[in-house]
Amino acid sequence: MVIIPESLINRLQEADSVVFFTGAGISAESGIPTFRGKDGIWNKLKPEELANFNAFLRNPEMVWEWYSHRKQIIHESRPNHAHIAISEMQDLFREVTVITQNIDNFHRRAGSRTIYELHGNIERNYCIECKTFYNDELPVEGKIPKCTNCGGLIRPDIVWFGEYLPQDQFQASEKAAKDCDVFFVVGTSAVVYPAASLIYIARDNGAYIIEVNIEETEISYLADKSFYGEAGKVLPAIREELIKNK
Repeated sequence: MVIIPESLINRLQEADSVVFFTGAGISAESGIPTFRGKDGIWNKLKPEELANFNAFLRNPEMVWEWYSHRKQIIHESRPNHAHIAISEMQDLFREVTVITQNIDNFHRRAGSRTIYELHGNIERNYCIECKTFYNDELPVEGKIPKCTNCGGLIRPDIVWFGEYLPQDQFQASEKAAKDCDVFFVVGTSAVVYPAASLIYIARDNGAYIIEVNIEETEISYLADKSFYGEAGKVLPAIREELIKNK
């Protein structure tokens, strides 16, 4: 049973704008492998072989085989109770913003409306030459998708190692963090920068920080309240308490 302090509910009832900053931990509850945990992807595979642009140019077939496998896992999975609770909280606050480091599109599938995707979206792809965007209906020549306009290689619309975050998404995230009343940190170890800097921006501008992680993290000391448990149990419990005390 998740116990929600009355003081936290009172703080949330006073809030107009709430941000949910999410990482791989929230989707792990849907069966999506994390990256940096003890069973994380990068403990088994080398990121430099699969998640950077030069690796893609050297061996696009291998990279696409890997991402096709990841897409299949994501398509066969679904948003969990945490994603849904975040979406349903849109009815309880004037403004709810999701800032996610995940590429699985689960927040949109769960019904969240304002979403900033810092690391891209595995359901989008684009030509590296002419920048034409494609959804999952990709033109495939052999095992490598190629652009129907110019013949260039198509890559997943994902931020790889050594690449910058999409500027529009990060700037909008910085503004949301600066303007919010409450900033949830959900399922992230908060070690990847510049994304992790959003927590400090929110705190420095007076936001109440709520952490929801399976265990203590490097940013736990920054939180006004930490819950160590599954987001799929904690967030629905918070939502239920808010409705009860509405």
